[in-house]
Amino acid sequence: MGCCNSAESKRDWKPLEQRSCTDIPWLVIFTLFCIGMACICGYSIATGAASRLISGYDSYGNTCGHNNTKIEGVPLSGRDMRENKYVFFLDPCNLDFINRRVKSIALCVSKCPAEELKTYSDLKQFALNNGSHLCTYDITPTRYLSHLEKSTKCPKLPVPPSKPVPVFHRCIPVDISCYAEFAQAFVTFVSDNSVLRRVIAGVMASKEIIMGLCLLALVLSLIMMVVIRYISKVLVWILTILVIIGSLGGTGVLWWLYVDHRKALSNSTLSVFGKEVVSDNVKALLIYAIGATIFTVVLLIVMFFMRKRVALTISLFHVAGKVFIHLPLLVVQPLWTFICLMLFWMYWIMVLLFLGTSGTAIKNNSTGIVEYEMQGPLQYLVWYHAVGLIWITEFILAFQQMTIAGAVVTYYFTRNKSQLPVTPILSSMVRTIRYHLGTLAKGSFIITLVKIPRLILTYIHSQLKGKENACARCMVKACVCCLWCLEKCLAYLNQNAYTATAINSTSFCTSARDAFLILVENALRVAAINTVGDFVLFLGKIIIVSCTAFAGVLALNYQRDYTVWVLPILIVSVFAFLVAHCFLSVFEIVVDVLFLCFAVDSKYNDGSPGREYYMDKALMEYVENSKKRDRYKPGDGDGGELRSMARGRT
Repeated sequence: MGCCNSAESKRDWKPLEQRSCTDIPWLVIFTLFCIGMACICGYSIATGAASRLISGYDSYGNTCGHNNTKIEGVPLSGRDMRENKYVFFLDPCNLDFINRRVKSIALCVSKCPAEELKTYSDLKQFALNNGSHLCTYDITPTRYLSHLEKSTKCPKLPVPPSKPVPVFHRCIPVDISCYAEFAQAFVTFVSDNSVLRRVIAGVMASKEIIMGLCLLALVLSLIMMVVIRYISKVLVWILTILVIIGSLGGTGVLWWLYVDHRKALSNSTLSVFGKEVVSDNVKALLIYAIGATIFTVVLLIVMFFMRKRVALTISLFHVAGKVFIHLPLLVVQPLWTFICLMLFWMYWIMVLLFLGTSGTAIKNNSTGIVEYEMQGPLQYLVWYHAVGLIWITEFILAFQQMTIAGAVVTYYFTRNKSQLPVTPILSSMVRTIRYHLGTLAKGSFIITLVKIPRLILTYIHSQLKGKENACARCMVKACVCCLWCLEKCLAYLNQNAYTATAINSTSFCTSARDAFLILVENALRVAAINTVGDFVLFLGKIIIVSCTAFAGVLALNYQRDYTVWVLPILIVSVFAFLVAHCFLSVFEIVVDVLFLCFAVDSKYNDGSPGREYYMDKALMEYVENSKKRDRYKPGDGDGGELRSMARGRT
């Protein structure tokens, strides 16, 4: 189960030749963990928490719509509420924002008041006519007018008209503006602000255009995934020119400022204090200029030696475009992943709400209200549930990465593309479910181990804001940054480990080790792909957002009565960026998988008989050009055999 118990020192890569189950102990652990998550849900349902959440309960521990048992020390508990199915709050607008609840006595009533009740006489008449008592249970309707504590045990007058919420059986005022003070301020602001009012009105008037532009962003993202292979070379040249101009220009400006300030230092009209300031600036500018010069020289040298490897990035982008043509179902992977995440998050939130009403009924002596609290070991169920949110979310994301990796590996290592499975994506998904769920569980758990302390430290840092101890805040922030960097590095290594597993069907640790060694051997290539490739994809996102925004401006131009375009264009641009990010992230995964396959292929094969390449023609041209420049050495590999997944030849 550990990562240090592998006895293999050297092993040939065998693409998809044999399949075997990997990391079975971790699959068992993950299965038991998921069973524990289900048990938490079952516990909350068995203890009545789900019933209390859905049916509602009053301030004395009675669940509305049920026959309740007596709670010791609470005289008004243990009542038969089968006829009283709705929760009514005496003061529904008295909210506790910190604890996220209504600071009011709650009662179970048989009917919500549909009309406004202005006096205690109206309360009495409503109770007598409908049998729905709106004051506490120890006050009969005949005593509503004369009871000494009617101001605290009866609802605040006037009682606003309310209606029951579907499913959750709460009486909610028809006018919900009282539920948030900031909402009232916002309504007032909108009423008094003519510009904002026009903006909101314009959004509602142009909602069809906004929906059409969102659909346009989706279509542009799909097109970009296919055509980016044709424009990647242009984008790479743009990147190169911008980097050279930016570095040389920035360095030149710093040296110019240094010379200018040095001349100003010799000005005799400056005061003593002024000369000290200028002298400090001259020293600082000299340091900055020297640092920028060193950085520029190093950057240009690195770009000079990596210029040939940039061609590999362009070739990989070209092949990735072909992958999407042969495997069109890749484009729906973000959609399926999004649906799975939404379903799981809905379930997680539902169980969390159940846990909020779980536990033992305890009377609050200061308020006399019954509250439910989990005591003893049960109070840690929420933490278990929170860990489940992170682990299972990472597991779902890892499943997407493994599915994409398996499909791309199948495409790459099949010499005759006509022998590809009918649905490589579904075949990869089935292989992942059948053999490699344990590997996904282990990889996602490693990310979880890093993410949990980072989130805890982030919360601590937010709590330290405004405090005097700046040193503590700085240290916490530094730890958060370090953990974030570690998380990103592990996520990248995990992704390549999943690719190695898809190729060799090896365990997570063995795959991670093999992938790491391959990446180290190709460190400069990895740097070129991760810098140039990321920039190209970023430019692709910018192109999609720009085209969508431009189309929005043209479309909204026909609405002459609507002049404020800020919010609709902003909504469309944000949606376009999110859609482009989702789809181009899949493209990025495909490029990374192709690179690892290419690195393995070029390491173990040299194109000679019996050791033919699997790679595409575009990558083959890159290799041949590298050989001609004597920068590619066939002997770099160890001579191990890379066996074929498909016997066919093109």
